[in-house]
Amino acid sequence: MQEYIKVVFRTGREGYYLNNKEYSIEPDIDVIVKVERGEDVARILNCAVESKQICNKIDSKDISSIKRIATEADLKQLEVVKKKEQETEKKFLEMLKKQPFTMKLLQTIYQLDGNKLTFFFSADGRIDFRDFVRELASEFKTRIELHQTSGREDARRLGGLGMCGKTYCCVTFLRKFNQVTIQMAKDQNLLSNLSKISGPCGRLLCCLHYEEEFYLKKSEDFPELGQVVRFKDQKMYVEKNDYYNNRINLIAEDHERFIVTLEEFKEIEQQNEKKRS
Repeated sequence: MQEYIKVVFRTGREGYYLNNKEYSIEPDIDVIVKVERGEDVARILNCAVESKQICNKIDSKDISSIKRIATEADLKQLEVVKKKEQETEKKFLEMLKKQPFTMKLLQTIYQLDGNKLTFFFSADGRIDFRDFVRELASEFKTRIELHQTSGREDARRLGGLGMCGKTYCCVTFLRKFNQVTIQMAKDQNLLSNLSKISGPCGRLLCCLHYEEEFYLKKSEDFPELGQVVRFKDQKMYVEKNDYYNNRINLIAEDHERFIVTLEEFKEIEQQNEKKRS
């Protein structure tokens, strides 16, 4: 079965290619590949993607082979391109001053052969930049793309440290943004302070998605919030479940609080059941 190579371009776009020439490759190696308008440099993410894994995503007939492993000359050309990007960025900002809208330029990326130039920007709301694109194309004499990013994409491109003290997941290993919902925060008893579970991108932390399965599994052994039990001769409600420490917070009608272990709570339930029967 044919295996495909998965690569990521400097723009963040991912693609699949064949290694028909059987180059000796491994992850994190730079390769030169064919793109719609010429050729570009990309970094290998995965060297062995089976065809059945991508058949539902793309038409394998449209997949090209990698042209070569990036040579010394290619890497020198890449450095030249990066310097050109810095100059282009300055010119872009000068031209932007004449426009009737406001945008924040995040990144400027040339295709390796110079046949395409992409500007990534953030802005409040949608912007009609069609006239601006024509001006940019006239100035830089190449195919122009303006890509408006989301808050999460901004964080990935700018980088930084999360509250855990480590580099953002989206910068290091996270290839795809997972959906993170308020329900996940609710499942994990984290609704009391949304600011503490929001990342610098303004969205809920990706960590909530990673840990959701653990909380859902643990919750099977715990009571529902608000469940009523009789404890110490008074009516109490389940206020909070501490899944890590196997403890349950109870609150009485007079707001007196007690903490019991999961085993103790189950014994309380058994005693309540005996009294009812």
